[in-house]
Amino acid sequence: MKVAIIMGSDSDLAVMKDAAEVLEELKIEYELTIVSAHRTPERLYDYSESARDRGISVIISGAGGSAHLPGMVASLTTLPVIGVPVKSKSLDGVDSLYSIVQMPPGIPVATVAINGAKNAGILAASMLSIFDEDIANRLSDLKGELEETVTQKAHKLEEIGYEEYLYEQEHTSINQKENRHSRRRATGENDDFRGKKTRLPSRGNRPGR
Repeated sequence: MKVAIIMGSDSDLAVMKDAAEVLEELKIEYELTIVSAHRTPERLYDYSESARDRGISVIISGAGGSAHLPGMVASLTTLPVIGVPVKSKSLDGVDSLYSIVQMPPGIPVATVAINGAKNAGILAASMLSIFDEDIANRLSDLKGELEETVTQKAHKLEEIGYEEYLYEQEHTSINQKENRHSRRRATGENDDFRGKKTRLPSRGNRPGR
């Protein structure tokens, strides 16, 4: 079982990587690529119609603005499609949200929050966990870790008070950003997105529409 993560533009990658990261944490295979509903319509058809044959079980689709990609993919496959509205510059992602969530009857898209790619990854894993007990167990462990993290934060806040807590929070965030920038300067590389290479069928072998 494999998850596909697609987006309409590379500008969406900063958001959609969150889905990839959670799938990696849960040890779920995925592929990650760009498919534009408006600029690469032939690729959209090829990708959507061949997804099941390529072993894809769930498709996570992110898009901003007019955000037609998730709905178009859902119209071309019987696989479950999870839509991620990406925050846009003009309307803060509300346009993306409405474009994805307001689908006509018969073409559902399971839509998460604006920029909610992490939840999209978890939702995809939940779908796969119906058939895979190992994934179900890893999901249970993840939720247990979330509970433990919140409990630790609650105890710390109660112990040191809100002023000290906010001070530490702010300085931790600054240090994390500086460390990331230092690593990138040192290696000269971008973040590593470990998605699998996507191979589409040739047009001559493409299923009929």
